[in-house]
Amino acid sequence: MKNMGFGMMRLPQLDENDFSSVDFEQVKKMADVYMENGFNYFDTAYAYHDGASEVALRKAVVERYPRDSFVIADKMPTFLITEESQVEPIFKEQLERCGVDYFDYYMIHNVSSFSEAGWKYVDTFGFCKKMKDEGKIKKLGLSTHANAEFLDNILKEHPEMEFVQLQINYLDWENDGVESRKCVEVAHKYGLPIIVMEPLKGGFLADLPEEAEKKLKEYNPDESPVSWALRYVAGIDGVFMVLSGASSLEQMEENIGFMDDYNPLNEEEHKIIEDVTEIINSNIAIPCTKCNYCISSCPSNIMIPKLFDLYNNEKIQGLKVGEFTAVGNAYRNYSFLDGVGIASDCTGCEACMKECPQQLDIASLMPEVAKTFETEVYGFTKDDN
Repeated sequence: MKNMGFGMMRLPQLDENDFSSVDFEQVKKMADVYMENGFNYFDTAYAYHDGASEVALRKAVVERYPRDSFVIADKMPTFLITEESQVEPIFKEQLERCGVDYFDYYMIHNVSSFSEAGWKYVDTFGFCKKMKDEGKIKKLGLSTHANAEFLDNILKEHPEMEFVQLQINYLDWENDGVESRKCVEVAHKYGLPIIVMEPLKGGFLADLPEEAEKKLKEYNPDESPVSWALRYVAGIDGVFMVLSGASSLEQMEENIGFMDDYNPLNEEEHKIIEDVTEIINSNIAIPCTKCNYCISSCPSNIMIPKLFDLYNNEKIQGLKVGEFTAVGNAYRNYSFLDGVGIASDCTGCEACMKECPQQLDIASLMPEVAKTFETEVYGFTKDDN
């Protein structure tokens, strides 16, 4: 396999406010370009796009290509499981959605302290081991956003794991919360191959502060920030797959160009990345990766990742009110639609925080977001619209 996977978490949508409205026709074109260039690893999950990601995989790949020409990775959603009786029906539904008899790679999804109900008090690991014994899973592993100590403990308890999927990018490499480097070292300790998720930190590393991007361009004017980020993780010892979550055909074509014949970063480039990391950390506001796990649990129907994304853009790019037209229009487009909440609608219930892999204090951040967008920028609130 070539080492760039098609991450199907952020697929193109026909309606930006409806995650299930996947643009299947565009996904087919993306899959075709991806396969034509010799790539064949597709990563999906039960919860992605409210289930439509697995369906998109079936429509774009399974129904159109021979089964032995592609590799599928799927995941058991521990964060949705509270009872033993849920596990087998979910697995069967995944096979049906994807239109396959087996998964090449299968993961216990997002194993962490927040999802204990679905893996610690329910024998999810045991069920998946049984499915592997029956040939319905070829390789069994886990994904986690937890720290190195947690990862070490869980792998010690479950020696049947054959690989791990970790959040790794240059911004999180030495991050005290994510501990990418230390997690990689744990994977090495157990001799496990690594799949990289969030190499661009949810797109965050594609749009850098001006000072940071300038450093990259000074070294190589023709290389994009995305290429730097992908090459960084692809060169890490033990990494056999880097997931790239393209949201359009254009992004897929760009990613293929970056990864089709790449070179790992050299020593000088690694030093430049260290400087870029310092610049980003001095500007970063909210380290949200836009995984969207928080949205379904919000009783006020707030599009939390979109709000955080706009807030970060405002803070990092240093836009002034007079320069805020494009972002302002984007904010209006989704935040003032009927049935969609905005930052000031947050009740502080903290339900979303239990679902956040980055462990963000969302309830405390929302008042600042509301202040920025609803008062400082616009001078009005939702009631005025």
